[in-house]
Amino acid sequence: MGPFEAVVFDMDGVIFDSERVYRMMEHRAAAKYGLPDEKVEPFCNLIAGGTKETNRKHFENTFGTDIDYMEFREVVNSGVDAYGRDPGYDVKPGIRELLTYLKEHGFRVGIATSTAKERAEYHLKRHGLIDYFDQIIYGDMVHRGKPEPDIYLTACETLGVAPEKTIGVEDSINGVISSGRAGLYTIMVIDLIQPDDRVREYADRILAGADGIIELLEAAKDSGDF
Repeated sequence: MGPFEAVVFDMDGVIFDSERVYRMMEHRAAAKYGLPDEKVEPFCNLIAGGTKETNRKHFENTFGTDIDYMEFREVVNSGVDAYGRDPGYDVKPGIRELLTYLKEHGFRVGIATSTAKERAEYHLKRHGLIDYFDQIIYGDMVHRGKPEPDIYLTACETLGVAPEKTIGVEDSINGVISSGRAGLYTIMVIDLIQPDDRVREYADRILAGADGIIELLEAAKDSGDF
């Protein structure tokens, strides 16, 4: 197994192909409230993986409106939840194979997601994935969300593994910074957000897909390091 004992995953955009659904609903909500569509994608890049409080500030700064963000957010989440039930999310390519590999090779496996427990558990159970995870830390279990390191530090603590022996897998800028600040070996798997200078500062590796993680772990097992 090389120097690593655990892997902690973000959920949306890493395990499930759900970030594109969030973006679709952000565009619909923006149209409903008469907000400029061209500002939606930059806004989504800012808020992915963040908390509702930090995202409220990004909303106000981006759109310069007196529209209540929590009302806007509820419209988005209602659309996301409806889509999540029917037709439902797809599991990202390579994730089932990676989770199987990790369990077969004795890794501790966790999730650090900003998503609330009820919503996250619904999707994990629906796709038969929840039993792969030893611990799941939800957004409402920590005081400070991503990009602060708290959720990844909590995940490592509950898994009983030191951060430096843990890999964090993320797709968002906020998530990469969170994992990196917590001291995990941080891998960005590209979904909708392209890596920028902040990502390159905190990410140890940037991969096109989850299947590349198995290759890295095999290399670590053979060499003792990446």
